Amino acid sequence: MIVSERYLTYLASLEQEENPVLAQIEQEALEAFVPIIRKDTQHFMKLLMQMLQPEKILEVGAAVGFSALLMAYYNPKPCHITTIENYEPRIPIARENFRRAGMEERIRLLEGDAIEILPTLQDPYDFIFMDAAKGQYPAFLPYLKERMHSGSVLVTDNILQEGDLLESHYAIERRDRTIHKRMREYLRLLTQDEDFVCSILPVGDGLAVCTMK
Repeated sequence: MIVSERYLTYLASLEQEENPVLAQIEQEALEAFVPIIRKDTQHFMKLLMQMLQPEKILEVGAAVGFSALLMAYYNPKPCHITTIENYEPRIPIARENFRRAGMEERIRLLEGDAIEILPTLQDPYDFIFMDAAKGQYPAFLPYLKERMHSGSVLVTDNILQEGDLLESHYAIERRDRTIHKRMREYLRLLTQDEDFVCSILPVGDGLAVCTMK
C-alpha cells in the first residue's frame, strides 16, 4: 500500500453516497475477488470526468465493467466508451452489468487481446484509461498514442506496483521481475516522450496521468 490505511479510511468518510447500481457492482466484484479500481482512484476518476467531460473514451481492461460504468455515470456529457477485455469469464458479467445500469448503448465491449484489437481502432479518443496486463503496457503505448490528439488524456493504473517499483530489480521476487522491468520501461517512455506532459501520482496503486501537447 502506497499511503496509509488510516488516511484512506478518513478520505472514505468524506465521500458522498455512491450510485446504488455502482455500489452493488463494486460489492459483487470485491466478494468475487475481481480487481477493480480502488476508492481513492475512483474519487480521482470522478473528478477527471467532471473536469474534462470527454466525449469519446477508450478503456483497456474492462474486467466486470465497473470503471467504465463509473466514467459513464460521472461524465456530465453523454459519452461513448469503448472498452476491451480478454478474460472470457468476466466478459458476460461485464455485459450484464452494462445492461443492469442501462448503459448498453453508451458502452461498447470488444472481446479479445488488446494487442490485436488496438491496431484496428480508427477513432481518436479524448480520454484513455489503461488498467490491463501490466507487463504489456509498453507494447500498448504506441497504439494508444496513435489514437490520441492534442489535449487527449491518458491515465494508467497500477504503475507503482504496491511500492515495489521503487525497489531494486534484485530485491524483487524473481517471478515479478519482468513486470517490474516493463513498468519501469513504460514510465520512462511516458515521461521522456516530448509529445506528453505527465504526472505520476501516489493515488490507489499509482497513477500516471499524461496529456498530449
